[in-house]
Amino acid sequence: MTDLYTIPQPLYFDKKSGMSHDEFKIAIEVSTTVYVGFLSFYTTEEQLYELFSKCGEVKKIVMGLDRIQKTPCGFCFVEYYSKEDAADCIKYINGTKLDDRLIRCDWDYGFKEGRQYGRGVSGGQVRDEYRTDYDPGRGGYGKQKLVEIEHGVPEYDQQAAQAAPPQQQPQFKKRVRDDDVDDGSKKSQSRENNGKSGRFRERDEPDEDD
Repeated sequence: MTDLYTIPQPLYFDKKSGMSHDEFKIAIEVSTTVYVGFLSFYTTEEQLYELFSKCGEVKKIVMGLDRIQKTPCGFCFVEYYSKEDAADCIKYINGTKLDDRLIRCDWDYGFKEGRQYGRGVSGGQVRDEYRTDYDPGRGGYGKQKLVEIEHGVPEYDQQAAQAAPPQQQPQFKKRVRDDDVDDGSKKSQSRENNGKSGRFRERDEPDEDD
């Protein structure tokens, strides 16, 4: 009978989980928690309960919050009482529409305090830092794009210029790795100043993510 019931593996590995890949896989196999991404910032907890309870009894829902504003930022964790109900959630609700958005449901290793906050530099999710499209359901433009529109310069360049001595303002050249994952993605930047180059690394991003 066990061969008839398989656990689909998640689309990401949370590097901040503190687990090895094998430990992460075991946690997924026993988890009853689902990560939900691509939500509208305006979707309410009541809407989530109504939708996800169609697959079984929901133990709790934890809304993803902007780390600074403490407002919803487009993801949540849904914990069921049974593994089968969580599997049905991923099977039937993943890819369906909620508030006119195609949402993503994926296995999660289990909610821990602190994971409800976005990991982006501006407080939300990393995917919303660098998003260049206009998405009214997720606050309009991405944080970087919004700063460029309002101030004419990228946010990180502006912060660095303000911190540098007036007579020696460095020019920054941003390079972002396209390896975004739901729980977080790493970003790197290269810096050129007076013919010398150096490198520094930022902290990671959620799952989302997705």
